[in-house]
Order: sequence, then C-alpha cells, then structure tokens
Amino acid sequence: MRAKTRWFVSLSLAAVLLLPAAFGWWALRPIALAQAPLEVSVHVGSTARGAARQVHEQGAGLSPTLFALLARLLGDATRLQAGNYLIDAGTSPWQLLQRMVRGGGRLLKLTVPEGWTYAQLLTALAHAPGLVDDVAGLDGAQLMQRIGAPAGQLPEGWFFPDTYMYAPGSSALQLLERGYHAMRRQLEQAWAARAPDLPLRDPEQALTLASIVERETGRADDRARVAEVFVNRLRAGMPLQSDPTVIYALGPRYDGRLHRADMRVDSPYNTYIRNGLPPTPIALPGAAAIDATLHPAPGRALYFVARGDGSSAFSDTLQQHDAAIDRYMIKRKPAR
Repeated sequence: MRAKTRWFVSLSLAAVLLLPAAFGWWALRPIALAQAPLEVSVHVGSTARGAARQVHEQGAGLSPTLFALLARLLGDATRLQAGNYLIDAGTSPWQLLQRMVRGGGRLLKLTVPEGWTYAQLLTALAHAPGLVDDVAGLDGAQLMQRIGAPAGQLPEGWFFPDTYMYAPGSSALQLLERGYHAMRRQLEQAWAARAPDLPLRDPEQALTLASIVERETGRADDRARVAEVFVNRLRAGMPLQSDPTVIYALGPRYDGRLHRADMRVDSPYNTYIRNGLPPTPIALPGAAAIDATLHPAPGRALYFVARGDGSSAFSDTLQQHDAAIDRYMIKRKPAR
C-alpha cells in the first residue's frame, strides 16, 4: 500500500513539474500556419481568447484556451490591441502575444450619423472598405437573432450612432452587434433616469419617440422643446402629425417634397391619420435625442413650425400656431 502511495505521489510531483515545462514549450514553439507569412486581423474589443480564436479561424494553429492562459499569466489579458498582424514562419505564441500588446496596424473607421435609417446603415456597411459583408441576404429578423436581440425585435432604430473602429477583415455582423449593445446600454441608462409621469410604456416606446425627435430637430437647443410637443400630444390623445413619419411611410416613393396626398397615405407610420406612436422607430436616434425625449422641456406647447434658419417656433394653441405659420411659411402646411 505504501509503495502504491509513494508511486502516486511521485507521479503527481512529476506531473506538477512537467506541466509548466510543457506549457513553456508550447508558448515558445512555432505556431503552425496554413501559409507563411499569414496575415490575420483582430477585432476591436476582443479578449485574449477571442483574439486567439480569430487568429485560429484565419489559418493559424493557435489554442484559444492556452493563449488566454498565457496572456493572463503575463498580465497582458486586457492589453491586446486590435489590428492586422503578419505572422511569419517560426513565430511563437509568446512572440505573437507581445506583438498584439504593442499593436498590429491601422484601423479603419465607419461613422454612423444620428438620424440614419437601418437601410442607410446597411448600405454603408456594404461599401465600407475592409469590412466583410456577412449580413447580405439576412432579413431583419434573422439579423437581430444573430446578434442576440429578443425574439420579434425589428432592427430599425436599434444601432447607436457613433464612429466605429475596426480592423480590415472584420465582420459587419460583429460591428452591428457592437452598435446594438451600445444602443441598449444607452437606452437602459437613460430610461432608468427618466423624468416622472411620461406617457411612455417602456424603453422601446422611448426609442421610437426619440427617433422622431431626432428627425424633427434642426438645432440641438430645440430638442427638449420638440420632445415637449410630442409628449404633450401623446398625453392629450392628439395625433403626432410628424412629417418624418410620413416620409418613412412613403419609403422610395418620397420625391423630396411632401404633397397633400402624402399626408393621407395608409400606413401605421403615418402619424397624421394614426394616433399614438408608430410601430417601430423611424431612424437611429443619438444620445441627445434620447435624453431630450426622456427629459422634455416643461411647458404646454402642442405645435411647432420651422422658422427657416434651422430653429422652430413653438406654440401652445392652434391660434398661435396659425400666426407662426403666416409669419414663417410662405405656403401653409397642415397643422402639427
């Protein structure tokens, strides 16, 4: 029995001594490459394990688990930088890790402006240099499922407008996933700090109204007042009567001008003939529009009209609004 115990202890000690040696041998051994040299790209925000997985998928025999352990042991797990890396024959995991900590190469950027539609975003992704268009052929429901959105959630409005940095060869789907989670964080934080007694049921309704505020606002200092008008209209049960919702309803039929007949187009997005909010957002709202929607200016304004200089005139009554139309517009438009 004692002999067996001694044998087991000896075997255990040997394993304890051999494991670090084997790990060190792996860390300094050349990485097997599908071709040499091999150019790989690492996406922005990747963990050590995620970076190794991307490198592996691009043709290098690199273990994500061991690479993540190596990065953790060397204190580099959170220091890896996105970019392009050229792996030469003979490069070891340790050498690759050091290179990733120093940084690999240039990043490209895609700027997504406030007020874009989902269709405009997809067009930009398809034409973005160095970005792999792996969303082509996916409908909205399939795309949202791929990025982890709740079942039934449609894509319009759900991607945060920002400038996104990416390495050449990055996935358009992963960039959309970053934009989606950025919007969710922004919306959740804003909703938690919202003003009391808003006529909005949930964050999704807030996002929809924020998209209208975004499209209706010509100047930043008008946002909270535009939100005031729409919030007051929702409280009063009045139609929102927002031109951008009609433009969205028209889609490619919109010719750059709204005609009287357009105001009667039969669509759930036409807020001239339907009360309440449209079924989805109509654009990508930015942080300022979301904040204004959830903190509208105090007041009783129910109407506004463009002055022609980017700003708007706000009125509490239809009589005041008619006077503002006479003052600021040559051709009378339907009351809003």
